[in-house]
Amino acid sequence: MTTPPARAGSRRALLDGLIGVGLFSASLPATRLALTDLDPLFLTAARAALSGLAAALALALVSRGRPARADLAALALTALGVVVGFPLLTALALRHVTSAHAMAFIGLLPLATALFGTLRAGERPAPAFWVLSVLGSAVTVGFAAAGAGPGSLAGGGLMLAAVAAGGLGYAEGGRLARRLGGWQVIAWSAALSLPVSLPLALLWSPAEPGAVGAPAWAGLAYLAGASSLVGFVFWYRALASGGIAAVSQLQLLQPFLGMLIAGLTLGESIEPRMLLAAGIVALCVAGARKLSHGRPPAAGHARTRLGLFRRHGPIATGRPNLAATAPETLTQS
Repeated sequence: MTTPPARAGSRRALLDGLIGVGLFSASLPATRLALTDLDPLFLTAARAALSGLAAALALALVSRGRPARADLAALALTALGVVVGFPLLTALALRHVTSAHAMAFIGLLPLATALFGTLRAGERPAPAFWVLSVLGSAVTVGFAAAGAGPGSLAGGGLMLAAVAAGGLGYAEGGRLARRLGGWQVIAWSAALSLPVSLPLALLWSPAEPGAVGAPAWAGLAYLAGASSLVGFVFWYRALASGGIAAVSQLQLLQPFLGMLIAGLTLGESIEPRMLLAAGIVALCVAGARKLSHGRPPAAGHARTRLGLFRRHGPIATGRPNLAATAPETLTQS
């Protein structure tokens, strides 16, 4: 008995999304580790520059074309959100709060991504989806905040700004991935950031690199490779094939995975009640995914809800959007 294509695609999106979330979950602990010896400005520029250099090499080797001029503004917005905004704001926030406290705010990221998916990609989840999404976010934030200890106003404000930047970058990248493919969205976003990120990384580099400990360099390496590049290959492919609203809810599991990683690598405490909270959140994720496919966008939807960019390509012209359904390979254009 064969699996229906729609169900197989949904399972593929779920697997891709879980891999992406798993790789993202170590981002805050890795950032915390890197900040032991590295300045947050250098850390942000260096992770963007290193991932951009790797992305440029991959594009030179296997990409057969360039993005359309109409996609450049959206790529810039994606880069602003996930290449610069989220990494920089979280690095600055972690100077004021612990990684556990920052995880409380990460619980709002799925809701922000779903909201931007509605505004930017025209998705219309069922009303019950929003109920489960808010419930899951409340459980995640409540659990993380309860064990985070006292925070700071500056750290909290920076994390809220990071959530907004990340949600916009995720939704915009997921929308673009329907045409360009998941790996090419993050590759072009990172590569196009090189004229800014590389000079800044050199300008802000440590005066004495030898004085920087191996754990800090390891944290930077993880952020540049796994978190800023590889994780997004899976994440944007999942958003494109599974729907931004549906897949974004998998991020509700990220704080729990992040706390587990922080406990194993940074010695932060892991409490048994985390299992109960994680179970409740998993139920909310499952329910929200089933209810995410509500009213579809109107046919011929020419502009996004914010009216910032005009829709182009197969989605706008009515031609079949093969990039959203065809299996993705490293040779697709």
